[in-house]
Amino acid sequence: MLKKSLLAVGVIAILAAAYLFIGGSQNNQQSIKVSGAFALYPMMVRWTEEYQKLHPDVKIDVSAGGAGKGMTDTLSGLVDIGMISRDIDPSEINQGAFPIKVVKDAVVATMNKNNPAAGEVLRRGVKKSQFRDVFRYSNLTTWGALASNASDSDVISVYTRSDSCGAADSWAKYLGGKQDDLKGVGVYGDPGLADAVSKDVRGTGYNNLGFAYDPKTGSPVGDLVIIPIDVNENGVIEPGESFYGKQSDVVAAIADGRYPSPPARDEYIVAKGNFSGASKDFVRWILTDGQKYVAETGYVTLKDDVLQEQIAKLR
Repeated sequence: MLKKSLLAVGVIAILAAAYLFIGGSQNNQQSIKVSGAFALYPMMVRWTEEYQKLHPDVKIDVSAGGAGKGMTDTLSGLVDIGMISRDIDPSEINQGAFPIKVVKDAVVATMNKNNPAAGEVLRRGVKKSQFRDVFRYSNLTTWGALASNASDSDVISVYTRSDSCGAADSWAKYLGGKQDDLKGVGVYGDPGLADAVSKDVRGTGYNNLGFAYDPKTGSPVGDLVIIPIDVNENGVIEPGESFYGKQSDVVAAIADGRYPSPPARDEYIVAKGNFSGASKDFVRWILTDGQKYVAETGYVTLKDDVLQEQIAKLR
């Protein structure tokens, strides 16, 4: 009887120790919640994967839903870090938004590669004024007008983003307006917009680089083709303007200034008030060791002096 009692006590002691060990491990685990821009999502996922290899005690949850959602979630305290792919509005700063630049990216215009006008559009490129007439004013409505082919009367199907996002903000800013000025059928999210143009031979839209190009091949995703910007507006895409075949070529053009800004722009992460605790350690790593993953993930690395400015803001 005594042996059974001692055995029972021993079992209880072991279970109690196991409970305390598991509970202690859970209590030691730190968590970081991130939400926001589709543009920054692939980069944040990569950073998360690499950081958690070094810090298995830190759990990081990342979700995409647009820059507007990222800002709202951050200011309302639902997440620790918001991903923002546009300039930060002064009103957001007044509400406590604390921004840190982390990479540079861009928005590109797209069309369907099976469009009969694709060859001529790719050869001639599209001027800013023409993009403005398509996306803001609806004054240019046919592919024939865009490709200088009077016999092509096919109507341009214009697609835009329905959610508050950095891509639409940057594209509209390039065209001299705001997201609300953009015309077209509203589609939610980067993946949705890319899919809509891929399925519509007459379609055109715009996407962040990470969703316009396949991350594995570096080529445009699906049936998309990237519409080149005729920067010097001479009616033909010259060698210096022809860099859209691969994502890495566009990244290089952004870095050396051949691709205009906007629609190229800095990308931010924000906290409410300031970064602290596990989030602050993660952000410091992003700005230092984490930068070695930027180029290979398809983004543009910020200059050293800019990175140093961002690191100094964390102190």
